[in-house]
Amino acid sequence: MPITYYTEQRVHAPILIACWPGMGHVGILAANYLRVKLNGKPYAEIDATPYFLPDAIEVLDGIGTIPPPPRQTVYYIAEPPLLIFEGEAQIAGEPGIRIAGELLDVAQTAGVNTVYTGAAFATPMSYRQPAKVFGVATEQTLRQHFLNLGVEPLKEGRISGLNGLLLGLAKSRSLPAASFLATMPQYAIEAPNPKASKAIIEVFCKILNTTVDFTDLDERINETDRMMGEFERRVAAALEALRRPAEPEEEEGATGEKPEPAEAPEPHELMAYIEQLFEEAQRDRSRAKKLKEELDRWGLFHLYEDRFLDLFKKKPEE
Repeated sequence: MPITYYTEQRVHAPILIACWPGMGHVGILAANYLRVKLNGKPYAEIDATPYFLPDAIEVLDGIGTIPPPPRQTVYYIAEPPLLIFEGEAQIAGEPGIRIAGELLDVAQTAGVNTVYTGAAFATPMSYRQPAKVFGVATEQTLRQHFLNLGVEPLKEGRISGLNGLLLGLAKSRSLPAASFLATMPQYAIEAPNPKASKAIIEVFCKILNTTVDFTDLDERINETDRMMGEFERRVAAALEALRRPAEPEEEEGATGEKPEPAEAPEPHELMAYIEQLFEEAQRDRSRAKKLKEELDRWGLFHLYEDRFLDLFKKKPEE
């Protein structure tokens, strides 16, 4: 797999921050924002062409073409000195492992001695709650720094994809590595979450002993909060309507008291549950029945109708 360098001058950087897209685009947005604000310049490109296996063609005005492989770019920041890697998409399996290996080759050539990645940690939380950062390290010395970084060690779990696997590959080369996972609402894993990305950037800034301007990112956070807040309010309204008896006069008991409203979860908790059911239905179409029952039960089908129907749409085939 050839590597193209954008400059003949070799650089020295002790730190590599590497991210690929994942839930909420949390890690890749953090890497991209940090790179832009620190004036990163293209340093090297890893050619993924030999290992890119497209599963569809792109069509424009009746002409179909095979899409180009996702770019895998390494950037250099002069101050503070570091490399930032951004992968446009994750390539699974052995090809992805090979790309990660090539990345570590570039990093070690530049003198990298510590590797960091970033990703999301989806939980049943509301958008109103602040993002919390968990950390995983490959050795105790890195883990000891988590407290000063405001990071809580992750007790157990999995970090899927290359954002996690890179840690193990770095360790096999005796490179200390750590991954930081920022919490985000489980019901919104398909949408970018700049609040979680900001939490990871703040950790990176502490490690690098630097600062960046968050004005642009804060604007995105406000817009994302507005959209998620509106959806949570619509779910809350549906739950409130469900709690209210349809005909209170008929439902009053002999004492004249109204029955207690049905107990219901918080909107963000219910939305996380619905998200889980959607994931199950995507993997197994027979689970769509359970999903529909739960949407009807909580009076939410009108909010999820388009997405539910999309489960049954067939993709164009040859």
